[in-house]
Amino acid sequence: MQAPEIATVDDLVRVLDEHPQWLEALRGRLLTRELLELPQQLADFMAATDRRFAELAQQLADFMAATDRRFAELAQQLADFMAATDRRFTDMDQRLAELARTLAEFAANTDRRFEAADQRFAELDQRLAELARTLAEFAANTDRRFEAADQRSTELERTLAEFAANTDQRSTELERTLADSIANTDRQLNQLRADIGPIKAAHAANSARAEADMMAEKQGLTFLAFVERQELWAMVPASDKRKLSEKELLSFRYADIVIRAVEPDGTECYVAVEVSYTANGRDTERAQRNARFLTRFTGRRADPVVAGLRIDDRIRAAVESGEVAWHALHPQTFEVE
Repeated sequence: MQAPEIATVDDLVRVLDEHPQWLEALRGRLLTRELLELPQQLADFMAATDRRFAELAQQLADFMAATDRRFAELAQQLADFMAATDRRFTDMDQRLAELARTLAEFAANTDRRFEAADQRFAELDQRLAELARTLAEFAANTDRRFEAADQRSTELERTLAEFAANTDQRSTELERTLADSIANTDRQLNQLRADIGPIKAAHAANSARAEADMMAEKQGLTFLAFVERQELWAMVPASDKRKLSEKELLSFRYADIVIRAVEPDGTECYVAVEVSYTANGRDTERAQRNARFLTRFTGRRADPVVAGLRIDDRIRAAVESGEVAWHALHPQTFEVE
């Protein structure tokens, strides 16, 4: 099998289209393994983040369930305490009723005993005194039991207040932990976006260079060659180098793509291309300014073009009015196989 002859970029593109396995081999040489593996690493990172959020949500649910169970236990303990207290008061009422009946019977008995034997008055007085002391002791004991009940109730209220405060503190700490985790994840995602940005821009520029002949053709021109930065710098007259700002000169010298082309009548001209993953107003301004500089420095026609995978809606008016041309890069050139 005779090896295909490659003399131009068009020949290279045609050969790669005819031999997809060569394209894969070339991509493996041009792109590092880190770039090839970056989509999978991003997917793994997002999956790990989702799992972490699920674990935190489960931990929060378990904590709330444990808190509910604890409150239920405390409520049951308080209900049991109140029920026991009610039973003790009921017992006390019964004993007082019995005591009242006993006193009534004692009074009736006393009348009969007054009539039967006056000598037992002294003994009766003594028994009444003993009964008074018993009643006093009972009253004092009842007061102490009420004070103890009040103290236990106060302690229970303090315990509940401390538990509620501790629960609020743990909830606040958990919320702070979740907030820190979310903030850390946001920082990592922002850093990942910042790291991917230059890669996307470089990939878009490479894709645009591969489609340079198509851009020229859409302008009614024929592609000749790319104008390199040294040649761009040489186009700037010394007088303009003194007049223009350093920022404008550097921006012109580092233009994304400048194409040398010819019109149908053979007149040489230029195409100033600015490339972004999403073409926006900044790309439009740079393409128009570089086209003006090319015409100013060479006296030849220069068309401004913006290229990208997507277009910012805010520059559609400029595209529709013809102030700048739009070239949509083929999405397939951004896929990693």
